[in-house]
Parts: sequence; structure tokens; C-alpha cells
Amino acid sequence: MIEIALFTTGILCGIVNAVAGGGILFVFPVLLAAGLSPLTAAMTSTFAGWPGALMSAQGYSKDLRRAPKQYFWLVVPCVAGAAVGAYTLTQTPPTTFETIVPWLILFSVLLFAFQPQLHKHIHRPAHMRQTSPFLLLALALLPVAVYGGYFGAGFGFIVLALMSFTHLKNIYQINGMKNVISAAISFTCAITFTLNGGIAWEYALAPLFGSMLGGFIGARLAHHLSPHVSRTAVVSTGLCVVGLLFFKVF
Repeated sequence: MIEIALFTTGILCGIVNAVAGGGILFVFPVLLAAGLSPLTAAMTSTFAGWPGALMSAQGYSKDLRRAPKQYFWLVVPCVAGAAVGAYTLTQTPPTTFETIVPWLILFSVLLFAFQPQLHKHIHRPAHMRQTSPFLLLALALLPVAVYGGYFGAGFGFIVLALMSFTHLKNIYQINGMKNVISAAISFTCAITFTLNGGIAWEYALAPLFGSMLGGFIGARLAHHLSPHVSRTAVVSTGLCVVGLLFFKVF
């Protein structure tokens, strides 16, 4: 029964990540319900999401082929930051992580809740957007990637906000580049957590295959599905998880 729940939430994770981001908040509580510690659940859910992120990025290939090639170099600082964040997570004592994870999820939920303010800027015509030097953009993404490597929920919205200050022409190129960065961060975390032995393999494969299917579906729906729908679902789920974790910890 738990495998079905994990596969289903993995599909939701892949779809939501392709459209907006934050899919980890669907898989994470199911892993907690299965009896995993918050630390192991965080590592396992991040690991399970990387194939979906890769499929989501591939779904924007037509948009990304017309994007300036220099932006793909942003993967370098993101991988470096993700490695630092993921390693830091592996060194965090389980009891410490159990205390701070409600705050991390609350921060993620707030990012989702205020997403409309980001969209007001992102959907402005390209000629009305400000531009930022490439090096500054790379430096700004570094701490975002550290957070993404440590606990990835919500970092995609920060990436969207930063990418809106570039010369990318439309929301699909911006979202596509966000998915490329997300895939790089997720894959870096997957390698780090696997080498560290932090993955609960008996619970990892069902959501992994689910996220792959969801990423494939979401990438094809992303040009037609409103991000506001997935935002509502993610915020609602996140608030429930936050309430349960705060009740348990405090």
C-alpha cells in the first residue's frame, strides 16, 4: 500500500516540479508516515525527484535551444552550492534536523504563498525587465543552490525570480532554465546522499519512477497548465505538514 502512495505522490512531485516547483512536499510526508526520520525522508525524497527534474528539463528543449548558451554555465555554481548543501545535510545530527525541518518547510510554504508577486515580474515583457551582470547572477545562485542541496523545497521560486532579470525572452525559457538548474542540483544531491548511505532504498524506487513519469507528463502540460493550481496544492500540503511537525517537535 505504501508503494502505491509513494508512486502516486512521485507522479505529483514530477508534475508540480515541471510546472512550478516544490514537489518534494508531496513525497516527504508520505516517507514520514512510513516511519522514516525527517533526515532520511529528506534525503530519500530529494533522491527520488532527480529523474523527474531531468525529464522536466528535457520537456523545455525547444525553448532552451533558442536561449543564450552562456546561461547553461550557471549549472557550475549551482552544482558547487548543491554539493556543499547536501554534504552539510549529511553532517547534521538527526535530532537537530528534526527541530529545524518545520521551519525549513514553513519557509518553503511562504515562498509558494508569495509566488504571485514573483509572477508579476516574471510575466513582464522582456524589454521591461532589468538586467543583471552574468557574474552577479552566478554568485546570487550559489547560496540558493546551497539551500537547494540542504532542503530543496521552494528554491525553484528563488531561481525563477533571479532568472527573470536575464535576457531570456519568455516564461518558458525561464522555467526551462530553472528546470535545468533543478536537475543539476537534484543529481548532485542524489550522488552525495548515495555515497553517504543516507537513502532508504526500500522506499526510494517507487517515488523515483513516479517522478520520472510525472516529469514527462508535467513537461508536456507546462505550456498549458497554470502554475497557480499547483501552488495551491503545494501550499495546502505544506501547511498540513508544518502543523504536524510543529506539534510533534514542540
